[in-house]
Amino acid sequence: MKTNPGRFFEDYRIGEVIRHAVPRTVSGGERALYHALYPARGALYSSDEFARASGLASSPMDDLIAFHTVFGKTVPDISLNAVANLGYAEGRWLMPVWPGDTLRSESEVIGLKENSNGKSGVVYVRTRGLNQRDEVVLDYVRWVMVKKARAVPAPEPVVPELRKVVPAAELVVPEGLDFSRYDFALAGEPHRFGDYAVGEKIDHVDGVTVEEAEHMLATRLWQNTAKVHFDATNREDGRRLIYGGHVISLGRALSFNGLANAQMIVALNAGAHANPCFSGDTVRAWSEVLDKAETAAPGVGALRLRLVAVKQGAAPFALKDEDGKYLPEVLLDLDYWALVPL
Repeated sequence: MKTNPGRFFEDYRIGEVIRHAVPRTVSGGERALYHALYPARGALYSSDEFARASGLASSPMDDLIAFHTVFGKTVPDISLNAVANLGYAEGRWLMPVWPGDTLRSESEVIGLKENSNGKSGVVYVRTRGLNQRDEVVLDYVRWVMVKKARAVPAPEPVVPELRKVVPAAELVVPEGLDFSRYDFALAGEPHRFGDYAVGEKIDHVDGVTVEEAEHMLATRLWQNTAKVHFDATNREDGRRLIYGGHVISLGRALSFNGLANAQMIVALNAGAHANPCFSGDTVRAWSEVLDKAETAAPGVGALRLRLVAVKQGAAPFALKDEDGKYLPEVLLDLDYWALVPL
């Protein structure tokens, strides 16, 4: 048989390293499509001149372009037969991705746990994205619920211990980044590091209604082949799930209104796709400031932010019910570090 039905839960082994096909060279085309798909307008990723004034050689690719590209490579081997992508941890952006870079991905299986129903299990992987010089540009852990295809004995459960937060001391600031001459007018807002307080919540006001065509274009753009995003017969309700990364990028782009100067994502502490998103849902977002830290780079500070994406009907700043379960209107709960001017 020459075709590949994808891996099922019983096909994974602890310690296995998977080298994913197919390497991809990214360019200005990805940037243009990304900015067309999402209301993305961060100055550092829109203007070579703004980037040069901030100490970089030119404008790098958006952080989430790197994430989606690296993630998309892993789908045929990790989540082609997924029921759901459950969470993220210990993510770090280790260096910028530039137009012309070629990215590839590899993953190590670090955890396996069969579900009690015997029909699926959770697979934990640590994925690295590498450029054409074999430099690691991105590293993160994710866990996925994957279907079983055969009634085989369950493996001994292994659940990795993962840190809840990437320590501020381990954040990697791109070489040369300097916000000491930061142009707040061109960036779009006057708010700097000192204007944000731990515990502060920000309503990002704007909303975007998810369209089927845009979601399909985005999923194809990142070469994400997960069946639940393409094949309407793959779910009993006959609906295609919106790729969770699409919701991440929508939420991040919407957060510009209130966090325009949160220019670079440098770490992903935790993340959960709390409820499914479907075409026709209107996505809105709010953020909470969880922590703050200064860095050694001139004029550069870091904010630890919780980004929450919700759909229509959500109450302001509502997240979980009395039992600690996500409310049905909550789509995404993402904890990340971003670099801002001091």
